[in-house]
Amino acid sequence: MNLKWVILIIMLLGSVPIHAQPIAVMVISHPDGAPAAMNQTELKSILMGERQRWRNGTKIKIALLKTNTPIGKYVCESIYQMSADEFKKYWLSLVFQGKAEAPAFFNNLSDLQDFVAENPGAIGIIDPQPAIQNTQIVMIDGKETL
Repeated sequence: MNLKWVILIIMLLGSVPIHAQPIAVMVISHPDGAPAAMNQTELKSILMGERQRWRNGTKIKIALLKTNTPIGKYVCESIYQMSADEFKKYWLSLVFQGKAEAPAFFNNLSDLQDFVAENPGAIGIIDPQPAIQNTQIVMIDGKETL
């Protein structure tokens, strides 16, 4: 085979997009407020800021990793079905209109978990790992991971 053809094939194969494997995430919450299980529709309503309080009246506080983290980006794309910029604009609009309080954003999982553990009504999305003290894993459609 001619060297030109080999180089051409290598260049073509190098330009084929490689899709990243989906990231598994799980929902955790403070035990005061969130139920131990919910369905995907309920979760989306909460994460979109449409629902403001849990059934017991506790205010919902959303905790997310920043959109520049792998999990934060994945949450934007798969759960919110938005780009990071669309996601930011969506929340800015809700907050500006007084319809919802912005999520708390974190650089790392440890800070996010601590926030959820310390704030009744808090709910967050993390990568699968054991729940820390004073948090619970929320089953979504009967599963621990999304």
